[in-house]
Amino acid sequence: MLVLMSSVWQTGIMQQQVNELHIDLTTTSAIMLLSASFSQLISNVPLVALYLRMLAHPSPESLMALAAGSTIAGNMLILGAASNVIIIHHAEKHGATLVFFEFARIGIPLGFINLLIYWT
Repeated sequence: MLVLMSSVWQTGIMQQQVNELHIDLTTTSAIMLLSASFSQLISNVPLVALYLRMLAHPSPESLMALAAGSTIAGNMLILGAASNVIIIHHAEKHGATLVFFEFARIGIPLGFINLLIYWT
């Protein structure tokens, strides 16, 4: 995934999309919301690697928002962090099952509560 994210950055696709949308993705709010949201799609570590490239001179607040948003995202859905997938796989090998919606039923509300706590 890290190689893929580096490739995405080098093609300029990400930068072009951001410029066309005319959105400031460097505000603390945007960083936290986007890192929490997009970490559900591409896992949190590759997302952080990509997002750090967008932040030319990040402030401590920006870095904290990125860390908090991407970490919390790992708790919201199974796909939010690679470690979740590994644990689910291990559990299934030992006879336990934890389905996507069962994980999300607990993870999403707790994730939003955590985001609110970090936001304040």
